[in-house]
Amino acid sequence: MADCCDNDSPEMDAKYRVVLWVCLVGNAGMFVLQTAASYQALSVSLLANALDFFSDAANYGISLFVLSKSLKAKVNASLFKGVSLGLVGLWVAYETLLHALEPRLPAPLIMTLVSLLGLAVNIGCAALLYRYREGDSNRQSVWICSRNDAIGNIAVIAAAGAVYFTATAWPDIIVAAILGFLALSGARQIISRALKERKIHA
Repeated sequence: MADCCDNDSPEMDAKYRVVLWVCLVGNAGMFVLQTAASYQALSVSLLANALDFFSDAANYGISLFVLSKSLKAKVNASLFKGVSLGLVGLWVAYETLLHALEPRLPAPLIMTLVSLLGLAVNIGCAALLYRYREGDSNRQSVWICSRNDAIGNIAVIAAAGAVYFTATAWPDIIVAAILGFLALSGARQIISRALKERKIHA
C-alpha cells in the first residue's frame, strides 16, 4: 500500500505547508531562547541543542521553498540540508572541545527548564510531521532532524541532573559530544538518501 506522501495531492501539500510553518516558527523561537540560555547557564549541551533548533528552522524554510518544485530541486535541497547539518555537528564538536579544555560548571536549573520547553516544542513538531516521514529525501530529512532534536532535549535534561548530582561539567560536555555525533549521523543519512535519489533520477 502506497504511503500518503508518495502521492502528493494539492490538499496534502497545503496541509504539509501549514505544518512546516508551525514548526519553523517554533524552532526559530527556541533557537533564540536556547542560545541566550546556554551562555547564561554556561552549558555547551544547551548550545548544541540550540544549534540543532537553528538547523531545523533552516530545514523547514528550505522545505517550504521547494515543496512545489521538481524532484531535482528537492534532492538538491536535501543535499544542502545534509551538509548544513554536518556543519552544525562540526561546530558542536568544536565548542565541546573548548569546554573540555576549560570546564566551567553549568547551571542545571536553567538547562532543565529550557530543555523541557524545547522538548515540548519538538514532540509537537515530531507528532505533526510523523505522517509525512516516508516521503522523498527532503521530507525524510525534516523528520530525522525533528526526531534528533527531541532526543537531544531529553539528553540535555539528563545532563542537567548529572551536573547537579556530580557538581562537575563533564556530563554537560559528554552530552554535547553525543549531540554532535547525532548531527553528523543525521547528515550522513540525509546526504546518502539524496545521492541515491539523484542517481536514480539522473
